[in-house]
Amino acid sequence: MPLAVGTDAPSFTVKDTNGNAVSLSDFNGKTVVLYFYPKDDTPGCTKQACSFRDSREEYQNKDIVVLGVSADDEASHQAFTQKYNLNFPLLADTNQTLIKAYDVDGGGYAKRVTYVIDGAGKIAHVDSSVNTATHANDILKQLGL
Repeated sequence: MPLAVGTDAPSFTVKDTNGNAVSLSDFNGKTVVLYFYPKDDTPGCTKQACSFRDSREEYQNKDIVVLGVSADDEASHQAFTQKYNLNFPLLADTNQTLIKAYDVDGGGYAKRVTYVIDGAGKIAHVDSSVNTATHANDILKQLGL
């Protein structure tokens, strides 16, 4: 069961695509779309990542941060990012700390669930019925943006 709307989003610090430490607290005051996906460079995960890539300007214009999370390591994220020209960070949750904290453990991989975290660090929206091809636009619509 995903975490409930209105609860505090679990804090975290993990490495991104380039090995930089990224913490939820880095984005205090901003809306964060934290989307979990099973595996880099697979058909559904690629469609989902590319939907966020193609919607980057709309997200930036609304000051919304997009972060993708999987259990893949930094090298896998780098290859995935380069292959599809992704323009947002992917978080390498190799020890599955985030996957477990956000209750999306699929038994060695992340279930496909997206959390929208408001500027105060509360979960504002949860999407566990993802259409990978249209996901980025679906989230904007669900948020009324």
